[in-house]
Amino acid sequence: MFQVSEEHRMLRELVRKFVRNELMPLEKTILDRFASGQPAALNDEENARLFKQCKELGLWALDVPEEVGGANLPAVALVGVNEEVGYACVPFTFPPDSPNLHMLLATANPEQRKKYLEPYAQGVTSSAIAISEPGAGGDPAGMKTRAVKDGSDWVINGRKIWISRIAKADFTIVMAVTDPERGARGGITAFLVDKGTKGLVVARAIPMLAGQRTYEVVFEDCRVPESQVLGRLGQGFAPMQLRLTVRRLQMGSWCIGMAQRALDMMIEHVKQRETFGQKLADRQAIQWWIADAATRLHACRLMVMDAAVKQDDGMDVRTEASMIKLYATEMATEVIDHAQQSFGAMGVTQELPLSWLAQKVRTMRVYEGPSEVQRMVIARRMLGGR
Repeated sequence: MFQVSEEHRMLRELVRKFVRNELMPLEKTILDRFASGQPAALNDEENARLFKQCKELGLWALDVPEEVGGANLPAVALVGVNEEVGYACVPFTFPPDSPNLHMLLATANPEQRKKYLEPYAQGVTSSAIAISEPGAGGDPAGMKTRAVKDGSDWVINGRKIWISRIAKADFTIVMAVTDPERGARGGITAFLVDKGTKGLVVARAIPMLAGQRTYEVVFEDCRVPESQVLGRLGQGFAPMQLRLTVRRLQMGSWCIGMAQRALDMMIEHVKQRETFGQKLADRQAIQWWIADAATRLHACRLMVMDAAVKQDDGMDVRTEASMIKLYATEMATEVIDHAQQSFGAMGVTQELPLSWLAQKVRTMRVYEGPSEVQRMVIARRMLGGR
């Protein structure tokens, strides 16, 4: 049985109040932007106000090591935090974004820690990561972007796509092939590329579902010094996988929050709505939707907490993370869809959070490794690495 400490329960309650009091009042604003075709995002002023409140409440740098000013919370504490954040249809995470943080923690040398990690951990700077490429989205081993040594510099050429936040990011972690013969087994290197570096061109913004934006970028003889190599030469694949594991556990918790919101809305609605002289709550189809949703939410919570406990114990949870990414996104997809169906026409308007949640979880089934890749990876590990 998983035990959550009193301290972590209090933290979750604090986050719940923050979400209900500060984030959910912004939902109408986000939904209005979403409905009008604008990015469904907080503006700089709104983010600044929320960040100020986060600092005042101590909701800052939650999983950052203490030596760089963080709370150093374990994964089990973050499960509840991220579930609460997922409940609101407002795109917000407590700074800094955890996956890139953990990649930097695992790879940054002392100079890079001072220049990049510490300001990032303090929320002073923002980051992006460039992995996917046209034609090689779900297969990092098919990467074509090249980095070639030229004197004391590396010159990067290639194209990356589906990158979040790069238009405003202070620096980007760029994955590039440095040894084509080795590929993913010792031939991919991570580089730190500062905003404004010559040869880094943001080619276009790509409108996505749920009012999100990603970007396509081009590297044209983008020259960076040797000091910008992040980690060991040719060993960028493993830290990238660490980053993906952190994100997949985070996504599992977000999906639980999103599905719980949809279930809560459905329960409230069906107890009031009558059709053909009978409340929806009295219909077996609706009851089964609710029973299945509650059961799958319970199972998903156990999956995420199990992985978090193992991660805190230093265990390899890549397989569990793949299972969570697969199960949580598909679970949330079904729960949200049934909630929309129970609301009828209102469920598919852009006035309720359900349409935003449905589109958000639809993108989540693709990014950070699509469902099909997760199934392939899980099966391969079960079959002994074939």
